[in-house]
Amino acid sequence: MSVTVVGARGFVGRRLAQRLAAEGAAPWTPAKGDPDLLKRDLGVVYYCAGLTADYDRRPFDAVEAHASLISEILRAGRFDRLIYCSSSRLYDGLPQPQVDEAVSLVFDPADPRRVYDLSKALGENLTLARSGGRGVVARLSNVYDVEDGAPGFLSEWLAMAAGSRDLILESSPHVRRDYIHLEDVVSSLIAMAGGSGIYNVAAGQLTSNAEIAEAFAAEGWSVGFTGHAHPSPPPNVSAARLAGLGVKARPVKEVIRDYLRGLKA
Repeated sequence: MSVTVVGARGFVGRRLAQRLAAEGAAPWTPAKGDPDLLKRDLGVVYYCAGLTADYDRRPFDAVEAHASLISEILRAGRFDRLIYCSSSRLYDGLPQPQVDEAVSLVFDPADPRRVYDLSKALGENLTLARSGGRGVVARLSNVYDVEDGAPGFLSEWLAMAAGSRDLILESSPHVRRDYIHLEDVVSSLIAMAGGSGIYNVAAGQLTSNAEIAEAFAAEGWSVGFTGHAHPSPPPNVSAARLAGLGVKARPVKEVIRDYLRGLKA
């Protein structure tokens, strides 16, 4: 069966395409705007296109990436399975301390910063309701990696550690997030080709900056923070459905420990 990765030049899509190629799948990775995307048989489609950091500055591009293009792919219907990359940020603001994929989402359409959540939610709806039962949704948590240039707060933190043992971070020790390594995300997406519905692609546990700093300190790094805010944590998302596919994310502190020990070797 053929495989297509849409957004293969992005953070997640690039690593996914590399893994698929290494496993012999030879994925097609169309460039943005390739007209063949709507004309050829796509096989299993991994939809990894999106905007994260720039969505507020480029709201119309965010809508195009998150909803418009996926709508055209679904309308063309030339695929066997479609795995749509969404985000666990859709749970932000919910009052429940613990959530799973069945919880109802709530958005304020008057909030301009909700364009990210609303466009992702529309992409999810189209994937689940307009794919003839062939669509699956992956709600990705905070993805990080140790490669140079990897985006995201923790990725940048790890990159800084390669150059200095004394780190000062512009954040608060009290911020808590669910972190999942990029390789675990790739494993999850591949496994989801045989799944259905929505999956939280997450570790299933919130970890504070202070806890991560302790992991750094245990390996000989010093970490300080410029902020002291105590923001309300996001809901803790369940990763039970993902575990049912045989995928379990490595604890973030274990990944950090091994990475730092590699730097010292």
